[in-house]
Amino acid sequence: MPTFFQTIRTIEKDLRANAARIFGSRRNTTLVFILLYSISSYFVWKKYEFRPSSQINFGKEFADQNAEETPKGAIVFLGEEGNLGAGYDGQIFYYYSRMLSEWSLNWPKGFETSFRAPRIGYPLLVSPFGWFGQQGTIFGMYILNLGLFYLSYLALRNILPEGKEYLSAIYLLSPFALGSYILLVSDTIMMGLILLSYWSYEKKKFLAFSIFGGLAILTKEQAVFLLFPLGIETLYQRDYKKSLWVLSSLLLPVCWSLYLRTQFPEWTPGSLGNFFDPLAGILGYLSELQQAIGGGGQGLVGLAKKFSRFPLLLLLLYGTFLVFQGNWRQGLAFRIGFGITMLTVFAGGYVLYWATYENVSRMFTISVPLLILWQREDESLTANPYWYLVAIVLAGFLIKLALISKPLRYVVW
Repeated sequence: MPTFFQTIRTIEKDLRANAARIFGSRRNTTLVFILLYSISSYFVWKKYEFRPSSQINFGKEFADQNAEETPKGAIVFLGEEGNLGAGYDGQIFYYYSRMLSEWSLNWPKGFETSFRAPRIGYPLLVSPFGWFGQQGTIFGMYILNLGLFYLSYLALRNILPEGKEYLSAIYLLSPFALGSYILLVSDTIMMGLILLSYWSYEKKKFLAFSIFGGLAILTKEQAVFLLFPLGIETLYQRDYKKSLWVLSSLLLPVCWSLYLRTQFPEWTPGSLGNFFDPLAGILGYLSELQQAIGGGGQGLVGLAKKFSRFPLLLLLLYGTFLVFQGNWRQGLAFRIGFGITMLTVFAGGYVLYWATYENVSRMFTISVPLLILWQREDESLTANPYWYLVAIVLAGFLIKLALISKPLRYVVW
């Protein structure tokens, strides 16, 4: 008679086989992707008069300062009591792109430059849509997020070995990519570009690799979590020609950084270190949980919001465990990149990261393709628990969108 654990292993094996069969099909995966993203947008739009601008998260403070470029009919958030209605990061990419669409380098009013100005990649790619007006920019933000992400899924699927194509479905249905899309921020764009860059590297299209890689870094600095270990690997293998190509991906970011120093003398790449405060973020969140459990008065919705970050903490713990598992001779570049990702999550401060689900979850975005590529190289890697936690995060995110998140105070511009 089979034991309990044998039964569990049998069930897990059957589930894995069924998932491989279903999501090994590109058509099935694409249909689920379209359904998932359509439903998610519906959950947001229905709260705000079915206006697509609601995902950009304009804040009234910044809309007032950039009134000429704020689209008519846009949803503009007022914030809560004591909050000026600052909105979220999607708006800066919108205003940044509008600036570029008009062939101007007049920085949008109200936004600091230290952390925003280097990230020109996303606004630059959206800017041609802005030639058709402000609504064109909004449309471009949607089409770029969805189109580039799906194209990178096809690229990832193309370089996975036969029988492992289903892993690309995990990438396409990642809750972190979905969370980035819901906010129309840069994480999914960065991930799409870095996957296209790596696909070009695998296909020996090194000029395309360099351009995509440079744009990925200009979109968000996390792109170096793949490029830096890849450079180390080429040096270790003494393939110096490839090392130079990897180094060439820094050309665009370096040129843009030099230009920024002439326009904003106070800007320095070292300012990014202000985001990190090792252990403080996790300890702050654990303290928040303790108060929520012990203090009461939170209500079911309040407790659910507090615990929405708990699966991310478990993901960090298992991800850290994974860094030291498997065959050290296989997938070294991806192990290093994955380890750096876990380290940055560990080092994330409380106010800027662990205090909100959206901020800390975005730090895991690049871990998904890195682990898939690592798993492609190392058959002995026990990655399934990480994927189960990712599935739990996805389910929790959908519940949050549909049932927990309430409409914020807003006006129609």
